[in-house]
Amino acid sequence: MKLLAVTACPTGIAHTYMAAEKLQQAADGLGIDMKVETQGSIGAENVLTDNDVREADGIIIAADKEVDLDRFAGKKLLTVPVADGIHRPEQLIAEVQSATVYTGGGAGGGAAGGSGGGGAGGGKERSLAYKALMNGVSYMIPFVVVGGLLLAISLSLGGHADAKGGLVVPEDTFWYYVQKLGETGFSLMLPIFSGYIAYALGDRPALVPGMIGGFLAANATGIYGADANAGFLGAIVTGFMAGYLVMWIKKVKVPKFVAPIMPIIVIPIVSTLVLGLLYIYVIGQPISWVFTHLTDWLNGMTGSSAVVLGAIIGLMIAFDMGGPVNKTAFLVAAGLIGTNNEVMGMAAAAIPVMPLGQGLATLLRKKFYTQEEQETGLAALFMGFFGISEGAIPFAAARPAQVIPANMLGGAVAGAIAGVAGVTDSVPHGGPIVSLFGAIGGALMFFVAIIAGTVVTALTTNALIGIKARKDADETVQMGGAEPAMASVGAGVKAAGAAAAAAGTASPATPAGTKSAGIGAGATEQPASAADDEVLSGYLTAQTVKVRLTSDDKEAAIREMANMLASTGKVNDTEELVQTALRREAQGTTGLGEEIAIPHAKTDAVDEPVVGFARSPEGVEWGSLDGTKAKLIFMISVPEAAAGDEHLRILALLSRKLMDTGFRERLQSAPDDAAILDVLREIR
Repeated sequence: MKLLAVTACPTGIAHTYMAAEKLQQAADGLGIDMKVETQGSIGAENVLTDNDVREADGIIIAADKEVDLDRFAGKKLLTVPVADGIHRPEQLIAEVQSATVYTGGGAGGGAAGGSGGGGAGGGKERSLAYKALMNGVSYMIPFVVVGGLLLAISLSLGGHADAKGGLVVPEDTFWYYVQKLGETGFSLMLPIFSGYIAYALGDRPALVPGMIGGFLAANATGIYGADANAGFLGAIVTGFMAGYLVMWIKKVKVPKFVAPIMPIIVIPIVSTLVLGLLYIYVIGQPISWVFTHLTDWLNGMTGSSAVVLGAIIGLMIAFDMGGPVNKTAFLVAAGLIGTNNEVMGMAAAAIPVMPLGQGLATLLRKKFYTQEEQETGLAALFMGFFGISEGAIPFAAARPAQVIPANMLGGAVAGAIAGVAGVTDSVPHGGPIVSLFGAIGGALMFFVAIIAGTVVTALTTNALIGIKARKDADETVQMGGAEPAMASVGAGVKAAGAAAAAAGTASPATPAGTKSAGIGAGATEQPASAADDEVLSGYLTAQTVKVRLTSDDKEAAIREMANMLASTGKVNDTEELVQTALRREAQGTTGLGEEIAIPHAKTDAVDEPVVGFARSPEGVEWGSLDGTKAKLIFMISVPEAAAGDEHLRILALLSRKLMDTGFRERLQSAPDDAAILDVLREIR
């Protein structure tokens, strides 16, 4: 058998290559010939050739971004999230053999259906819209980072305060041209974002209308004299409009002689005209109306309570980071300079909160973010210092439901504090850099406002991401599927399916709470509360709980836990148990993230299933995907004869419960083995 695979994630860094490695290892272990193409941040590698496709018996697409599928027409095709390639590669190899034959239909990783779907037992498939959005984000990020950092550098090294123009860089100087390069990067940001959203939906014909639509969203005031640009939210709208418009036009039946010129002439021209004119004559008008009325309303608020006005200014500044709502608040504040500098002080305090807050969020909970997001977070911190709020746009575009409310809350806090404290700003710019140029009155409270808003934004963002991740995990476990594709928290902890893959088997998990037929002859299911010292049907007892693990490396920890299991009399060969567990670790880490590890062994070195638990206060380096050290360690050992359903049942029970943050915290804080056992009895 010969199989092919393509792996891709939105950022094209860690998960793309991890999935490729796991799929290749699984195929090698099963004696299957497999070639994996990676579509990473440095481009496609190990590219599949026409000969490869012709000879293949099936293709696995493990991707969270658009992948061109037309080359796989006529082949069995399985499409799943990239995380499935990491956590259940053996199952994917089994599933692709019965997948649906792909009949054609374009890009998108099959998310729109008709490509084989996720296969039986497949993971939670990401929608086509989600993949398109993430595709746009992944291409936009470099423009945000490069443009923002060049602007920040030019302002810091070549700028000075100007009473009329804020922070300015003198013309015809070296730093002036550096500033222009940064502005060019920013000017391309939204067209690229919109264009690659459209590209993910409608392929190459959608790229031109998508980019032109994004340019309109960013430059409507200069192109047709609109009162406001639409910002990044407008770019999202134009990207999806262009993509779906092209998808619709493609379905129109045309004469054969017209077909060859459809993708290069007809579709781009028609879609660009429709989208552009629709935007100018229809979409642009409501935006202008909103802009005008927001301005009038805000001007009428200037006599109101300072705290209320500051909160409103902060909310508006944070909402769309350069869009019409943001610009309305900014222009009103800037227009009052000289008559009421306090309003500009409120805006100046709110302006840096979004990039600073998102950057801080990536530092506080790294496990929620990909490596590229963490790097973007560092750049956002730098941009925030210089008052460049666009540094937060990649985060808002990727997770709008979590990031935008957090940004607004932080902006409102910063604006309100600045308003109450009477902070003033004499130049139309914001961020800590303004204070260094001497334009801020009440500098101490200005920094207090920024710090408070930043902390609120960071904590709220991570809280909302955590809630969303737990919700996704619960839905996945209820479905009996694998981990959702977005890499965020506790990879592998979220789903019994992922845990089953870690066990190295493609067998379906037995429903939690049921005893498998034929396992442990004569045994019956025993409720966790039936015996004071027994958990998991008696496999984990007071005898197999250790309050403090003394080992400081993985091998020593496994050996220490194996010796603890041996004390039960259920282990007939401790050294073989250790070596089996280590061989399993060599295939791939059992460190699941969230400071959890579940080493396991299927071996006749044990006479019946036995489970141990130990805590490591300092943590043991386990190679977890999120970089955390293992502090909560479960060791599962089952005989070969019981290696199927019972092994998976134990993993499923543990996986489900370990998703509960409160449970993990109680397990960490329990003072002794009796208290630990009380907490462990919650596993059912």
